[in-house]
Amino acid sequence: MAPIYANSDPVHSGLVASLNRPGGNLTGVTVITNALWPKRMELARELIPQTPLIAFLVNWNNVSHEPAMRELNAAARRLGQEVMALNATAETDFEAAFATLTERRASALVVSDDALFTNRRATLAALAARHAVPAIYGRREFAASGGLMSYGASTLDQYYQSGVYVGRILKGAKAADLPFLQPTKVELAINLKTAKALGLEVPPTLLARADEVIE
Repeated sequence: MAPIYANSDPVHSGLVASLNRPGGNLTGVTVITNALWPKRMELARELIPQTPLIAFLVNWNNVSHEPAMRELNAAARRLGQEVMALNATAETDFEAAFATLTERRASALVVSDDALFTNRRATLAALAARHAVPAIYGRREFAASGGLMSYGASTLDQYYQSGVYVGRILKGAKAADLPFLQPTKVELAINLKTAKALGLEVPPTLLARADEVIE
C-alpha cells in the first residue's frame, strides 16, 4: 500500500503496532507532535509573561487528544501554569469555546493539531482576533491565514518525505518494512500584523528564532 499521511498518532489510533515496526500494509509520515506541546506553551508564556491561564482547544473525537493533553498537563505542572481544555468537535462549537475562554479570562490559546481546525484555520484566526486572544497553532498555514504564531512540523518537508516513500514502494519496498517517519523539520512562524492588531510587542529574542516573519 502507498504511504499514508496520518494526522494523528498511528500507534495510539491502533493503526500500527509501533512506529519503527508498523507491520501489515501501512506506513507513511505522521504529524504526531505531542512532544511539541510543552514548547508551544513555553512560547505562549514567552510572548505573554505571567499569563494566569492558558486555554487549549482540542477535538475530543480525535484519539490523539489524550496523549497531547498528558504532555501539556505535565508541562503545565513543571511550569506552575494553569491550563484549561476547550472541546470543539464541529465548527458549530467554536463560538461556545471562545465564549468560555473569554468568561474564564484565559490570556492565551493553544490550538491542537486536528484536521477540523486546520480546514477552518481562517475562521479560528478571525475568532481569536475578535476575542483579542493571542493564539499559537501547530502549522504554518495558520499564521499565513492571520493566526498570531505557529510552531510545528514543516508541511512541505512532510510532503517530500511522503514522496520518497511512494518512490520506494513503487520500486518494490514493502510497507511493513518501512518505519513511520516523524517530523524532521520544525518551524516557527510569527505574524507581526496580527501581533500589532492585538497590541503585542514580540520580544526580539523570539523574532530572532523565527523561521518566518509575516508582515
